[in-house]
Amino acid sequence: MQKTSGAAGLKSEALRLIIIFGFVSLFGDIIYEGARGVNGPYLATLGASAVTVGLVAGIGEFLGYAIRLFSGYFSDKTKAYWVFTFLGYGVLASIPLLGYVGFWQAAVFLIIIERIGKGLRNPARDTILSHATHQVGTGFGFGLHEAMDQIGAVAGPLIFAGLFFFSGSGKKGIADYQHGYRFLWLPFILLMLCLIFARRRVPEPSRLESSIKKSSGGDRLSKVFWLYTIFSFVTTLGFANFALIGFHFKAQGVLTDTQIPLFYALAMAVDALAALSVGKLYDKFKNKNGHDTGGLTTLIIIPALTLFIPVLAFSKNFSAAITGTIIWGVVMGCHETIMRSAIADITPLAKRGTGYGILNITYGCAIMLGSFLMGLFYQKALGFVIIGAAAAEILSLPLFFMMKKEATVT
Repeated sequence: MQKTSGAAGLKSEALRLIIIFGFVSLFGDIIYEGARGVNGPYLATLGASAVTVGLVAGIGEFLGYAIRLFSGYFSDKTKAYWVFTFLGYGVLASIPLLGYVGFWQAAVFLIIIERIGKGLRNPARDTILSHATHQVGTGFGFGLHEAMDQIGAVAGPLIFAGLFFFSGSGKKGIADYQHGYRFLWLPFILLMLCLIFARRRVPEPSRLESSIKKSSGGDRLSKVFWLYTIFSFVTTLGFANFALIGFHFKAQGVLTDTQIPLFYALAMAVDALAALSVGKLYDKFKNKNGHDTGGLTTLIIIPALTLFIPVLAFSKNFSAAITGTIIWGVVMGCHETIMRSAIADITPLAKRGTGYGILNITYGCAIMLGSFLMGLFYQKALGFVIIGAAAAEILSLPLFFMMKKEATVT
């Protein structure tokens, strides 16, 4: 296959790779985001208890994040980024396979396997993407990928909703759910075809970045990286989980059962738009400051906006609920775009997968601990949720300024 040459050719090749991976993630989100919306009811239909459903969700999320530290490290050691990416996405077949199981124990196994697959692929995939984003702007590149990803996150639940709607009214049985899961073979096949095409087009993504002169910093993770990781952990502690927000909407009668998933879809759509905008802003600051760490300035958006979410989203006012949901979507877009872009800029090539692995496990632990504490606070008094979230975001500010100062002298 003929290779493109020159700076313009490399930039064009990098943009194509980002767009192809955007379609990979779009189809992937259709599969697992669509399934996540119905996995709980499906397990209940198969006879699983509420405790089992909650435990499965918790174990799955924990394993999905925990394994990223190891998959990131070993993808760096072996340089087998494509192998980890193919293996992780291949495991997504476990979701359409849910359409063939008849007892909850098998369904639980497949659901947990899917989360492990995500842990296997994410550091390697983001490392491949990071090489391409250096050609077009790390913020824009990851922002574009996140925007396409979120199209799938919106479409997946809507596909299940549409299939259920056209299957007629009344309570849905095992066959209705299984029909929906089996439909997901289509996006899975399209996903794997896109992945094969991407591998054939760019078998060695690192050459996209190695053509760019990089500042010498060795192969060690820098002090900026560790400050950034701690900042990410603290600010994520105060970021309310949408599951708790949705629980509040229902418990307090703020929204109907039908409106809650629509609000989540709204948040995902806002996430997509915010990802593109904040990605461009990240690159603007990076270019203005004249060095790779210049885009870290945009991280201040995360604690600044996160402060408002519990005040608005946990109110009993409909307008406040909409505003809180929109802000939640913006912050989610910032998490997915700025944080991934930052790793691409502050880690050396040899440690890129390890860097993504460390970020992901840190982020996952913060989500798990933060969600638990907020749920505990919510049971005590709503004011504790607001105070707890505010404390985390205020505590993250000194870390931000320490990180920013270190970045300017490095």
